[in-house]
Formats: sequence, C-alpha cells, structure tokens
Amino acid sequence: MKVLATGTDGYIGSQLASFLLDRGYDVVGLDTGYYRDGWLCSQDAPRFPVCLNTDIRHIREEDLAGFDAVIHLAELSNDPLGQHDPAVTYAINHLGTVTLAQKCIRVGIPRFVYTSSCSVYGAGDGAGFKTEESAPNPQTAYAQCKVLVERDLSALASDAFSPTFLRNATAYGVSTRMRFDIVLNNLAGHAWTKRQIQMTSDGTPWRPLVHVQDISRAIACTLEAPRESVHNQIFNVGSTAENYQVREIAEIVADRFTGCALSFGKSDSDNRSYRVNFDKIHRSLPGFECRWDARRGAQELFDLFTRIEMSSETFGFRAFTRLKQLEYLLRTKQIDSNLFWVPAVSEAQARELGSSRVANF
Repeated sequence: MKVLATGTDGYIGSQLASFLLDRGYDVVGLDTGYYRDGWLCSQDAPRFPVCLNTDIRHIREEDLAGFDAVIHLAELSNDPLGQHDPAVTYAINHLGTVTLAQKCIRVGIPRFVYTSSCSVYGAGDGAGFKTEESAPNPQTAYAQCKVLVERDLSALASDAFSPTFLRNATAYGVSTRMRFDIVLNNLAGHAWTKRQIQMTSDGTPWRPLVHVQDISRAIACTLEAPRESVHNQIFNVGSTAENYQVREIAEIVADRFTGCALSFGKSDSDNRSYRVNFDKIHRSLPGFECRWDARRGAQELFDLFTRIEMSSETFGFRAFTRLKQLEYLLRTKQIDSNLFWVPAVSEAQARELGSSRVANF
C-alpha cells in the first residue's frame, strides 16, 4: 500500500513513518517544517520517508495522485496553540482538512485516516465513561475543529471514499521530534530537571493516556482492516484502564523519578475532565492492542533522560513546546500571521537573480 502521511516531522508523525516503513508500507511524508528544530535523540534508528515540503493548504491534486490512502496528522496540535489565534486554527485544522479530503476524492484515493482527539469530549465531572456515541462537548478551538472535521468528512463518505476517525487519548512517550507540552512528558521533564513537580492545580481532572507507538499501531491496523470494519467509523484510541486523574499521573512520574518532591495547588479554571471507554477499538479493529501503560512510559522517559543526560536547557527548548516554537517563528518573521513561511527573498529579488521560483523553507 502506498500512503501519504501528513505531519511526518511532528511528534506522532515521525514515529508513525518509521513504524509504517518497518511494516512494509510505501510511505511518502508531507510536512511544512515548523518543528524541525526539535530533534531530541535518535531513538531506535528512526527511518524517514521521502517528504513533500509543503503546507497542506498548498497541496495540489497532482501531489496526491497514485496513493492508496492518506493519513492526516498535520494540524495545529494542541489547545493553547489553538486558542492563540482561533481563526488560523479553523483555517488550517477545519477548512484545510476538508479541502484535502475533497482533493483526495477527486483523484480517487479510497482511504482517509483522520487523527481526531478525545478532547472532543471536553468538560465534565469524570463520573461516567465517554464512548464513541457520547455527545461531544468541545471546550477549545482545537477540539471544536476536530468535531467539525468529523462531521464534514463523514458527510463525504461514499462507496469510493472511506474515512475513519481515530480519537486519540492524550499522547505520551519518546519521539525523535519530542513534545514536552503534553502532560506525562511535561511532568517527567520537571521531575528530571528540577527534582520536583509543583502543580498549580489540585490534579483532580481526568485524562486518558495512550503511548505514541500505540497510536501508530492503531493507524496501521486501520489501514489493514477490511473496509467494512472501518468505513466512516469513529474509534477512541487507548485503553480503558489508562484513564487517570492528573494527580495520579504526577504520582506515577514521581514514583519513578526517585527523590522527586510532589505538591498540589488548588482547583483552576480549566474545566476539561473526561474518562473514556475504549472497548470498541479492541473489539472491532482487527489486530489492535495497547502495549504500553503510564508506568512503563515513565520508565521509558527516565531511561532516555539518563542516557542523553538531558539538561534543563534542552527541556525548555522552544521547539519542544508547540506554542513557544510558533511564537518564535512569528517573532522572527519567518512565518506570517497566517502561519505561511515568509520567502527568503521577494519575488522581485528572485526575478533579479534570474530565478523563477522563490525558496520556501
């Protein structure tokens, strides 16, 4: 199977590409390159595919010709970033994704795997478990876009176009393109560099967790499943046993990072709290299982930090936090207010140099 995977220079995408290549897929990546500064380590000799260096808003139909499936991850990727400029978030995450799917239909790509998020379940007291049938209650622009994309791509489903929606739990784990702005990874970084975790909240909200490798496995199993098993289906991706209150995640990390002091604050204004049921994916997606849990993930991070002798400077580096990196690119005028790359030279300068094409990094 020849697949196009968008966002292959991201936290999940870099691991996914290697996972699929090892599984025998013919993989082409696509990424605009916002986070290429964020190389933490070489983990298990990662393999990178040929990559189209472009924004999804610029992808052409001819770029899509010949693929059997598209895996779409390339969106602005978390809640604080989405709230930074909601209009741009909608332009990329909602409109950009729907336009990409429409182009896939026009060139005859039959499979489309969309990485959604359990954040669509939003606010609640955590008393009950959310299933794929539960009404979404998105609290942020990021989560609202996920709901809109699911709605609009579902309406496009046909005998010729088969979308599948994977609502991932909160990711964690080691990646070559690391993120330290997601909960378990962030707490582990604080535990390692400061030998303490000082939480500003009371840690009572609920979050489900899933390892980045298990997300990759869910995507591969979706591609390999019979069409009728996944056509226009939503799957929560994770394990029901891996629902935790944030304070429990902090305790798991503190237990592994020996000598780490742990303290909690008071309840804050963030009302997102949800527990999620993951029975459907384990029951209905052939070959899928979660092989990681939070304790093993904390151990993995501890072992990595030990091996690379991770410093406070590395932990705080802008490219490992999505909002910091985009703010840096905006501040240094490398990207414009719509998050398009600014050409290295103007078109007039390019013509003077005899070039017909402006470099776009």
